[in-house]
Amino acid sequence: MVKLISCRVNSNLPVQILGQNSDSRSRFATSQRNYCVFDETEVNFWLRGREHSLPFLNSILKKSDDEYELTKVLYILNRMLDDGVTGIDGMYPTLSRFNNTQSPNIQTFLAGIYRKTQIPDAFGPLVKMLIQNSLKVNSKQNFDPNEEIGGAILSYIYNRKS
Repeated sequence: MVKLISCRVNSNLPVQILGQNSDSRSRFATSQRNYCVFDETEVNFWLRGREHSLPFLNSILKKSDDEYELTKVLYILNRMLDDGVTGIDGMYPTLSRFNNTQSPNIQTFLAGIYRKTQIPDAFGPLVKMLIQNSLKVNSKQNFDPNEEIGGAILSYIYNRKS
């Protein structure tokens, strides 16, 4: 099943976000590639929208249950933070929806966002994620989300000391 969401961002150009389709699973990390692959044309479109894109991305995060689509939006938000887009910290009420996720893909990108925004309320959920992940053994994963989660926690501790 393909979900289609259309909207307009900062112009009259329509944008479509495709959800899970038969090809999407191959875009997650694999044993040969420990990273996700996204359509850079679509990602760059959202990046060009900067702060104007945030309400649309926030809406997708609120409504979607598709892991690939959610991972893609979190990736876009991470890239926006790298580009200096402001206002992403204000999306914490929506982002916190994923604090209890078991998805290593979502955990990794969520931890990256929390590390970059330093939202005080996100520290506890990061510690909880790290502990829960440490208690379960999952040898089927193609990467370890605890690396990013632990890095985010260390970043919080370092910034707290400064």
